[in-house]
Amino acid sequence: MGGTRPVPHFLEQVDVPTPKKDLRGGRPLWLDTPRIDVRYRTRLTQETCDVAVVGAGISGALVALSLAEHGHDVVIVDRGEPCRGSTLASTAMIQFELDTPLVELADRKGAAAARRAYLRSFAAVRTLGAIIERHHLKCGWKERRALYLAGNERGWRALQDEAAHRARIGLPSTFLTSAEVASAYGIDRTGAIISDGAAEVNPAQLAAECLRTAQRLGARLYSPREVKKVHPHPRGVDLETGDGPMISARRAVFATGYAVIPGLPRDKFERVSTWAIATKPLPADAFWPGRCLIWEAADPYLYVRTTWNNRILAGGEDSKLNSPDRRDEATPMKAERLLAKVKALLPGRRLEIDYAWAGAFADSPTGLPYMAPAPDLANCFAVLGCGGNGITFSVIAAEVVQAWAEGRADPDAKLFQ
Repeated sequence: MGGTRPVPHFLEQVDVPTPKKDLRGGRPLWLDTPRIDVRYRTRLTQETCDVAVVGAGISGALVALSLAEHGHDVVIVDRGEPCRGSTLASTAMIQFELDTPLVELADRKGAAAARRAYLRSFAAVRTLGAIIERHHLKCGWKERRALYLAGNERGWRALQDEAAHRARIGLPSTFLTSAEVASAYGIDRTGAIISDGAAEVNPAQLAAECLRTAQRLGARLYSPREVKKVHPHPRGVDLETGDGPMISARRAVFATGYAVIPGLPRDKFERVSTWAIATKPLPADAFWPGRCLIWEAADPYLYVRTTWNNRILAGGEDSKLNSPDRRDEATPMKAERLLAKVKALLPGRRLEIDYAWAGAFADSPTGLPYMAPAPDLANCFAVLGCGGNGITFSVIAAEVVQAWAEGRADPDAKLFQ
């Protein structure tokens, strides 16, 4: 960790520069669902542990559960209430498909790296399903197929080529012609890729269930508890909270969403705003076959899924607008645009907006997240930019962190650095 770079015995980090308001706005659907509250401790005097996890969203929850499940003594801290940050802004479409197609990722990172990234992502979806089954997590997990529609960025020829490349590396993707898309789904597009290996979930319930399970395995969760200072040293790292109490750990993991503290990389991705809506409930027969996830090769692109209570959930209209106030002001307009796009894509349904919200996610040149030992903080690990494929990437992060905590090298770790 840190190679031969000299590390100061005392390195002070003060304040988290991204305010809570930056992470989301509006009212997400998930806020009105049950089982998203988690018990936590408010009083912290002194803690000692193997691994401290900073952040109690979906990434931190999956990391903490993986570590606790493998016998590590874990302490989790969050400056806000658990599961109430950027996790609530997620639309929770669980896919192995990356925002950057396999063909384009191969051009940018090489064919071998692109193949490994896609296969690791595919395996992560299966791993998440296994975690949910193993621990009996109640989070609305439903296995689905995913329909990737031709759009203004990639037409049917590009999708046909993409499907062929995926098939060659063993991924369950098939190209559909325009006639096949219309016949199977009633959608007018020049072509599409249909893939197995996707799912939908309630992200707040998933994060809460992971935290509760980690607690049953011995983890301690403190909130609200903001890390104000980080003191790395040769034997580990000390985390000082706002009013002085210290957490002494062998290692620390920062799974802080898009609230990047000093000492962690900021130049690996760009923060982008996105918007989402949930319609009022529809009749059970108003949905397309199999309720597959739908997304399109367009800019700005649209993505659509269903919910357990028969709503259509749609997201997109991504923008580099980063001002929280301006982003929130744009929500009504963005919501209406999303609704109009869903109506055009899925005509003949009476759709009305019931929920609308906005959130921040990270956009990287390759579509891959950043997860690596912090270059300027010894014994610390950063999990950042798990954006477009957030929950899938968070599963991978949990595996990479576990290997790091045990002094092992994950075989794909360098893909995400």
